[in-house]
Amino acid sequence: MKKLLALLLALTMTFGMVACGSKETTDADKTTEPGTTETGNTGDTAEGGETTGDTTAITIWTYPIGKFGDRDAVNELIAKFNEVHPEISVTLELLDYTNGDTQVTGAITAGTTPDIIMEGPERLVTNWGAAGKMVDLSDLWTDEVKADIEATSPSVVSACQLDGKYYEYPLCMTTHTMAINYEAFEAAGALQYIDEETRTWTTEDFQNALKALKDAGATPVNGIVYCGGQGGDQGTRALVNNLYSGTYTNAEHTEYTANSPENVEALTLLQTLVNDGLLVADPAAQAADELQQFANGTAAMTFCWNASNKAQYAADVSFTPFAMAFPSDDGQPELCGGIWGFGIFDNGDQARIDAAKTFIQFVCDDETQAAASVQMTGFFPVRASLGNVYAGTETEADADEFLTLMPYLGDYYNVTGGWTEQRTLWFNMLQQVFSGTDAQTAADTFVESANANIK
Repeated sequence: MKKLLALLLALTMTFGMVACGSKETTDADKTTEPGTTETGNTGDTAEGGETTGDTTAITIWTYPIGKFGDRDAVNELIAKFNEVHPEISVTLELLDYTNGDTQVTGAITAGTTPDIIMEGPERLVTNWGAAGKMVDLSDLWTDEVKADIEATSPSVVSACQLDGKYYEYPLCMTTHTMAINYEAFEAAGALQYIDEETRTWTTEDFQNALKALKDAGATPVNGIVYCGGQGGDQGTRALVNNLYSGTYTNAEHTEYTANSPENVEALTLLQTLVNDGLLVADPAAQAADELQQFANGTAAMTFCWNASNKAQYAADVSFTPFAMAFPSDDGQPELCGGIWGFGIFDNGDQARIDAAKTFIQFVCDDETQAAASVQMTGFFPVRASLGNVYAGTETEADADEFLTLMPYLGDYYNVTGGWTEQRTLWFNMLQQVFSGTDAQTAADTFVESANANIK
């Protein structure tokens, strides 16, 4: 995998970040009642999407993936689509990560799912695809498309399919990091414990930096292990897995392995660091809360960082956020990644399915639109042929900041069965650990319950 990701650098792929731990949008921006955002063809269409006369009406629901969570930006994209395909009318609804899953589940139950939905394999493939709710998109995965994506990362290809059927057509991908308050580390003499060039550090260096920060009193707290919900849980997973080179699942993605000796050692270390006042564990905080504390200068580090969060919190910070890999015992971290793209719910109307495919191909394949679509996400292309979509743009420098971290992208284990259920089990386990439960006992309970949900 590390050799593969070196290829990413050679292809000048730079990656931004996202989503689950980002700032909450206002209530007005979070969601729209189905059918209330009208875009595209204004001819004879019907609520919820249907074929009427010469017009096919479809709906798209998007999670807040960069500007795909911005109504004006998506409507502008739809308008461009309608310049080429006026025969297809598109209705938009925005989802958030607080209520989005509940809305989709309700729509599945009621039989009112959208035609298109934008998210990642853990939802499109492992959840809804495995449940038989999605259209097989294998016809879109031509040999040319597959080769283009494999040149970036074969793991993207495997993540988008289940049992030989493709339930996601991907647009972009990224890796997740942490970050430090550079000036706070500098004032505490803690910069000596990080490698600024590679943005890595060892587990021992991490502990030494925490001690230096506490002694200097550079910030009220060093760092917050948030465990009040699933928001930004990729950060706490990466923290635990990297400290002693543990894994979250087996290589086949058929069982969870968070109770391995390496992971238990990491959980035990975090218990000790919290008990010694070097870290804080907050059973009520989610990533958005922790990020705000970091932006305010209350915490010297965040475990949920990415280019998207950097942009969102830019106005709040009065210091230099410095992106870092998670500390690891051998200095060779493996970071969590994300893949985002489109799936189609099977609503039984072939005309709408065909129209939905046409829209997806415009967004992802069109020679003038594809790069712009990736830029909307703030992430980076899954296709090698697109190259560096941020070259020459005003965001090029911000994107380049994360380039050094790309060789550390690890296994994409988010496609393991029972993914939705394990997210709740994970933060519940962290709460138990920091309330005094033996780490091995808590991890064993987590693994037993998480594996029971794999089908």
